[in-house]
Amino acid sequence: MADIIQLLPDHVANQIAAGEVVQRPASVVKELLENAIDADASTIKLIIKDAGKTLIQVIDDGKGMSTTDARLSFERHATSKISTADDLFQLHTKGFRGEALASIAAIAHVELKTRQEQDDVGNVITIEGSNIVSQEVVVTPKGTSVSVKNLFFNIPARRNFLKSNTVELRHVIDEFHRVALAHPDISFVLYNNGSESFNLPVSNYRQRIVNIFGNKTNEKLVPVEEDTEVLKISGFVGKPEFAKKTRGEQYFFVNNRFIKSAYLNHAITSAFDGLLKNGTHPSYFLNLTVDPQTIDINIHPTKTEIKFDDEHTLYALLRSAVKHSLGQFNIAPVLDFERDPSLDTPYDYKNNVADTPKIEIDRSFNPFQEETQPKTTGTSTYKKEPVANWESLYVGLESKGTKTQQDFSEVHFESEESTPSIFDDEKQIETANTTYQLHNKYIVSTIKSGMLVIDQHRAHQRILYEELLKNMTIKEAVSQQLLFPLQLHLSTQEITIIKELKGDLENTGFVFSSIDDESLEVTGVPVSVPESEVPIILEQLISDVENEVPDSNFSATDLLAKSMAKSLAIKTGQSLQKDEQEHLVNKLFACKEPNISPTNRSTFITLSVDELDKKFI
Repeated sequence: MADIIQLLPDHVANQIAAGEVVQRPASVVKELLENAIDADASTIKLIIKDAGKTLIQVIDDGKGMSTTDARLSFERHATSKISTADDLFQLHTKGFRGEALASIAAIAHVELKTRQEQDDVGNVITIEGSNIVSQEVVVTPKGTSVSVKNLFFNIPARRNFLKSNTVELRHVIDEFHRVALAHPDISFVLYNNGSESFNLPVSNYRQRIVNIFGNKTNEKLVPVEEDTEVLKISGFVGKPEFAKKTRGEQYFFVNNRFIKSAYLNHAITSAFDGLLKNGTHPSYFLNLTVDPQTIDINIHPTKTEIKFDDEHTLYALLRSAVKHSLGQFNIAPVLDFERDPSLDTPYDYKNNVADTPKIEIDRSFNPFQEETQPKTTGTSTYKKEPVANWESLYVGLESKGTKTQQDFSEVHFESEESTPSIFDDEKQIETANTTYQLHNKYIVSTIKSGMLVIDQHRAHQRILYEELLKNMTIKEAVSQQLLFPLQLHLSTQEITIIKELKGDLENTGFVFSSIDDESLEVTGVPVSVPESEVPIILEQLISDVENEVPDSNFSATDLLAKSMAKSLAIKTGQSLQKDEQEHLVNKLFACKEPNISPTNRSTFITLSVDELDKKFI
């Protein structure tokens, strides 16, 4: 039998490796930014077009590379960070696997320009799908510039799996935030489609957070500091009253590397126990410094998951540090027994013995005895007034009672005449109770064939969804003006999303008087929207737009209607009156598609009499 195992060609092996390293444009951004940081750059510029699908360019002023290093950097497993296996346990740099540039070059058009400080000229290398097209001498500034164009040009299937520009841009900005937060001592600039989105100068950690998430973030931060032999913690957590329904602002950095850890996240959540509303998540920006020998970074291709030697100790220290900070800055309630100084015993009476009160009783006292001389009790004297002829008060009661009894015997009671009803009693009961609410979640109604069970939350979602779509289509939504304008403070990224959806939001009934870089002012809301729900609705809407998986027929209007319907719908557990239940049922079956909710889930089920009969067999 012939041999069937063969070695893969280099270009195929690189494409397979690229599937692990490069999942979307944000993966390229992460690798290139980390390479720039390892090159000791002080200023890093990120330029993207079409959410990174057309162009991703990272320019730094770092050390640069020689002609040989520039050529070798695109080879697989080529790295300057490690030389022996022992170096894997003492990692202080970002890119150490030596696969990033080789993987990126396998699936895109890459151009690398680099020059070292002592050289007069630099080098430019052009690569297309792992094939080196040219390598020439070029005049370029000190540092390195890497341009990645037409991502996945030779793998159309992978390119088709990319989401919309809005979703991909969110992932790119997330990676930019993670790297920028981990290195406040480096200046970062982000250009998106020719316009400057972020310009982050060198600053301290608190100022870097404020520059990214807006000036209003400053008042939300509570500092956390703890230094032990095992772990050093520094950073900030958000105040409980500013907790959000989404997990957007949650950042863990271990040795200046962003990680994801559900276990450590639980430590933060438990420290906020009793301070958060249901369904909200705390914000935190925490830097953890540990011995590199006690962690294993190389367990995930994207290096966002880390294995700790002693997770339990880290959990306890992190939870205690956050809890201490919340109590120290009077965020969490503490036991504080304040005493009133006015209730303290004066010094003059401090050693005095308290007098015990004495009670004297005159056992020979007779209240019905006439007294001629006053009694003396203790220090007070009193004279009891004589009660004259008290027996006469009861004279004649017997005769009066007899007369009263005779009068009552002659009393006649009037009875109401019963008017016969033209309706049958059974029909009255049936019409009076057409709907029932079960566990404040389901509405039960009777039909000819049996019974109808409606999910009130999903049913109301369907009703609101069709109403909102209609309002946005015909652009005749009714708006109610607010007595006092509502001021909301959002991040730059969130403001950008609101600007994109402004037209559709105004068609639903929202009125915006102004939208700045970090805030917006709402002067009118839809009739069905309470003023207190506006921040929650917009927060949910922004989250849905960022995380929605759009299909080929993706519509911003449709997504907006779905998100608002989900926020405004009657929640599970809300009690409804009889007329509200009947109104919900009638409105549901007036919809075009009453069977399913906007998220394609059933709104009701039917149980026939035959099915109920089978339950009793």
